[in-house]
Amino acid sequence: MNKYIIVGLGNFGSSLAIKLTNAGSEVYGADTSDKRVEALKDKITSSVKLDCTDVNAIKAGLPVWKDADCVIIAIGEDIGQSLLVTATFHQMDETKRLICRAINDTHQRVLEAIDSSIEIVHPEEESAERLTDRLSLAGAQEVYSLFDQHKVAEVELPKRYFGMLIKDSDFRNKYHLNILAILRFEERTNWRGKIIRERKIIDPRADTLLQEGDGIVVFALSKNLKAFVED
Repeated sequence: MNKYIIVGLGNFGSSLAIKLTNAGSEVYGADTSDKRVEALKDKITSSVKLDCTDVNAIKAGLPVWKDADCVIIAIGEDIGQSLLVTATFHQMDETKRLICRAINDTHQRVLEAIDSSIEIVHPEEESAERLTDRLSLAGAQEVYSLFDQHKVAEVELPKRYFGMLIKDSDFRNKYHLNILAILRFEERTNWRGKIIRERKIIDPRADTLLQEGDGIVVFALSKNLKAFVED
């Protein structure tokens, strides 16, 4: 079971916390507002009032901090506070994955300056439901809900398919999953002699050879997609 820490329980943070909990994850929420913490206390694994700019406060108030799979900074109303909290978790070596909400371009550039490995989301463009899908599906880069329980997702090609022809795979028979496209990076040298990596879309044919590093765009029911990426 995945464990998440969400700092900032406003509209986006609370919605994400509830959706991740409903998806079967352990979710630990933190905020400086008593009202927000109280509103979520019975809806997620745990919610606490906490100043997450203080390393010692985090260690005392969030015992799960060492084991969390991901820390999400969902603070939206105070860029300065967001940056301080981000920097605090970033300096804690046990933080495995750090996702931060960016309010504007300046906010994003400062987050990128802290560390290029920090993942940045824009709630105005990416809904809590879509981010929940992306976090819940291992290796998923993008997930889009279409209708009912059907989704289109961009996922990393699992290792078990490296070097296999599509016709020899079990995508459709075992998982009832359709491959819409293959995303592959190819290198070329530009006119200055610099090597450039370009992402190309490859039409998936029966005799297409799947390669390490490929991404695939698939269409499937949610439960089948989840079985495919977690198998």
